[in-house]
Amino acid sequence: MSLYFLQHYWWILISILGGVLVFLLFVQGGQSLLYTLGKNKEERDLIVNSLGHKWELTFTTLVVFGGAFFASFPLFYSTSFGGAYGVWMLILFCFVLQAVSFEYRNKPRNFLGTRTYEVFLMVNGFAAPLLLGAAVATFFTGSPFRLGMMHDVEWTTPWRGLDALFVITNYFLALAVFFLARTLAALYFILTVDNKDIRTRSHKQVLYNSLPFVLFFLLFLGSILIGKGYAITPDGTIALVEYKYFQNLLEMPLNTVILLIGVIGVLFGIIRAILVPQWNKGIWFAGAGTVLTVVGLFIIAGFNNTAFYPSSVDPDSSLTIYNSSSSLYTLKAMSWVSLIVPIVIAYIWYAWRSMTRKAMNIKDLEESDNKY
Repeated sequence: MSLYFLQHYWWILISILGGVLVFLLFVQGGQSLLYTLGKNKEERDLIVNSLGHKWELTFTTLVVFGGAFFASFPLFYSTSFGGAYGVWMLILFCFVLQAVSFEYRNKPRNFLGTRTYEVFLMVNGFAAPLLLGAAVATFFTGSPFRLGMMHDVEWTTPWRGLDALFVITNYFLALAVFFLARTLAALYFILTVDNKDIRTRSHKQVLYNSLPFVLFFLLFLGSILIGKGYAITPDGTIALVEYKYFQNLLEMPLNTVILLIGVIGVLFGIIRAILVPQWNKGIWFAGAGTVLTVVGLFIIAGFNNTAFYPSSVDPDSSLTIYNSSSSLYTLKAMSWVSLIVPIVIAYIWYAWRSMTRKAMNIKDLEESDNKY
């Protein structure tokens, strides 16, 4: 296991974790639809409890994603969290609101009231996908930082990561992730909620949210493919190159196939759910397609001599999988630990299937002793 191999191996693992995280954002999408799909307290209780079985998976995946990034590419972690801490603190705050809301929403003598915690859930549902989408978009558009001789970080704006909101391309991906999360949530409710009214409204939301998702995703993909990308030159410096990400598509055909299969999976799950109302398996196709699509985008950003965290003010400060990785010893030791990942994934799959084997209805909720 050479250092070169391990750097690529760990970037693939990071890509898979990123794909799973984006898929699990359907929980946030469902929270943003709380008052759109739930017209009374019983329906909102049903929606919240359907999501309540899954919200911890999203938070856990976010933590594992961050931990894996820290261990395998520590310079990225220190650069991003050391400079762009504003956006990361907002993301963390959103998830703290979510955890508190699920825990206390239906607690007796809760002095803030149920509606307050539902508002907190909606804040997390709107803000988290937008902020995470904008943060990931900077992998392609760049951030305003410089690295010193000792890898100390100088952020050249006072916005500390929120400057990502001043780049139009970042909005394309942020909005694409947001509407995708809502689309996946609607597909999830069609499968897991046994309530005719909620399912009818969910079918409508699949259509209403998938259209802007496709629009903004195409705008983002078009922007990066026809724009400039940050490439490692033969002399080891970083330079802007025309159509770099499009070149990556052409020069990595296997990854291009993965990306296309992912896009087709998402579209198939959405289109069939719209055309065949009685079909409820759309979340599986769209979810798997989401993971593959995100993996494809991460590979485009990090492989083929590409800087995955570019500096827009000092290209030579840009981070690549080569100059930001841990040592050979660390990556090798962690690679043995990573062999348990399939076991963890198998457990998550088993737990998921056990909790969603039967769609939830009002009667099940009334008989449950554990309500969110």
